[in-house]
Amino acid sequence: QVQLVESGGGLVQAGGSLRLSCAGSGRTFSSWTMGWFRQAPGKEREFVAGISGQSARTDYADSVKGRFTISRDNAKNTVYLQMNSLNPEDTAVYYCAAARFGLPTTAAAYNYWGQGTQVTVSS
Repeated sequence: QVQLVESGGGLVQAGGSLRLSCAGSGRTFSSWTMGWFRQAPGKEREFVAGISGQSARTDYADSVKGRFTISRDNAKNTVYLQMNSLNPEDTAVYYCAAARFGLPTTAAAYNYWGQGTQVTVSS
């Protein structure tokens, strides 16, 4: 079992940056694919970025490519999401999640979820 706790959300002006962190539990953290998703009010949860267990592969939603960077530090059991050039459309609750296989982009493929952290971008 994996427990995930996100942090780093907050209020930022358009054009600003935030770095989200997700701390995971368990000795097998490095074997899990980690993903970031977000959900805005009235919208479905959507894939933002994913990273394989040894950081060999990453994937991004088109809407964040070139602005967001996902990374992980397996020694610290932590995955990060660096978000630059934020705009109001990025406002959402951001969730990290762990998947056992592959590098999926669908929420149903992820086995464990954090509680989420709010990101609000003001115009």
